[in-house]
Amino acid sequence: MIKAFMDKDFLLDTETAKKLYHEHAEKMPIIDYHCHLQPKEIYEDKKFRNLAEVWLGAGDRYGDHYKWRALRARGYAEDSISGPDDDYKKYLQFVESMPYFVGNPLYHWSHLEMRRYFGIDEIINEENAKVIWDKANKVLETLTAREMMYKFNVKTVCTTDDPVDSLEWHKKMNADETLKVKVRPAFRPDKAINVELSWFASWVNQLAGVVGKPIKTLQDLCDALAQRIKFFDEMGSKLSDHALDVVHYAPATYAEANKIFLKGMKGGVITEEEQDKYKGYILVFLGKEYAKYGWVQQYHIGALRNNSKSMLEKIGPDTGFDAIEDAVYMEKLSALLGELDKDGNMPKTILYCLNPRDNYALTVLAGCFQKEGVKGRVQVGTAWWFLDQQDGMRQNLETLMQVGLVAQSVGMLTDSRSFLAYPRHEYYRRILCQMLGHLVESGQYPAEELPRLGKIVEDVCYNNAADFFGF
Repeated sequence: MIKAFMDKDFLLDTETAKKLYHEHAEKMPIIDYHCHLQPKEIYEDKKFRNLAEVWLGAGDRYGDHYKWRALRARGYAEDSISGPDDDYKKYLQFVESMPYFVGNPLYHWSHLEMRRYFGIDEIINEENAKVIWDKANKVLETLTAREMMYKFNVKTVCTTDDPVDSLEWHKKMNADETLKVKVRPAFRPDKAINVELSWFASWVNQLAGVVGKPIKTLQDLCDALAQRIKFFDEMGSKLSDHALDVVHYAPATYAEANKIFLKGMKGGVITEEEQDKYKGYILVFLGKEYAKYGWVQQYHIGALRNNSKSMLEKIGPDTGFDAIEDAVYMEKLSALLGELDKDGNMPKTILYCLNPRDNYALTVLAGCFQKEGVKGRVQVGTAWWFLDQQDGMRQNLETLMQVGLVAQSVGMLTDSRSFLAYPRHEYYRRILCQMLGHLVESGQYPAEELPRLGKIVEDVCYNNAADFFGF
């Protein structure tokens, strides 16, 4: 018998899974503690001109990379994917392509988006294109950016913000009593760390302008970063985020690290050994600062960026041409965490890997740095980026079950540029309940513990994150 497509028990293949989801997971609010939404659009309660803009992007090379990559694989022109082509043309290409996304999470996500935001149950295909377009655009007359978050009971959103950012939109949101979601900045100091890149010096000079003091030494840079961390904390920040890509760490004295800083400011070529020393020094400094404020630091590890040099030149970075790195980094990460831990200066930490090969190594390493009185001080985050699909989520959750404690997990995040991404929390929650339900029904966990298991589900969906971040 063929099961109905994406019915209310979608992915829930046991009675226990259905009970855990419908009685526990489904009702929990959302904390989206890492995303790339634009604060300005939240404050201004953006109204989208049509379904193409909200679903695929505004035509300014800013939008949903998952969808763009799939459309590129279909062979469409770039201007009709991320660029300025006609909105309906871009929309129609996506809808016509939908049947060819069979087995890809985009197929499920896109249908969930239509159902949960717009109440549209039609199968997404060329035949239904005009009907879906008209229905969705009608809903978008009142479905604004804030309303999209309210629809999913989003309580907290953490954006991604450069240390030089004025946080002007966060200031306005903090004063806006009509906003029902708490929007917090997250400190993203990658540009202070990547000393080897060509724009390092210009960014440091920009930071100097923000803090109102010249930055001529590494100590000046550290003082400026400490000042910005204090400002972010005053604005409600509770966490930082680092795109480490490849982990660099080696012990370094101040004199060694300062010499490398000065070399970077002059545009000199920075060696791998110098990267290890400079980046290690800065990461330890930042970790100690975060600990002072009770922040959580996040290390996102394993992106191989800007692989298509022709497209980088044509449309710029962060447009969907990144991939999965396979560098070996566990020894350096262990040394970095050990340096923070040795004097009690380690903040709460979440580790993410983009290469599924690293799931077990990272989860076991996290277990080495726990602390009395803190639940899951260092933990592995949810399946991230290319891994936040069924197989990746199951691998991530299974690893947490086997060599960690899934019950302490802070759960799902969107890591998205789209206001339509919140059904991904539902996707994650259904998979979580599916896996826990299987343990019960296969005799691996007692049915008598179902009430407690329901509480664990609620914790992973919301409560753990609220406690961990101090929201």
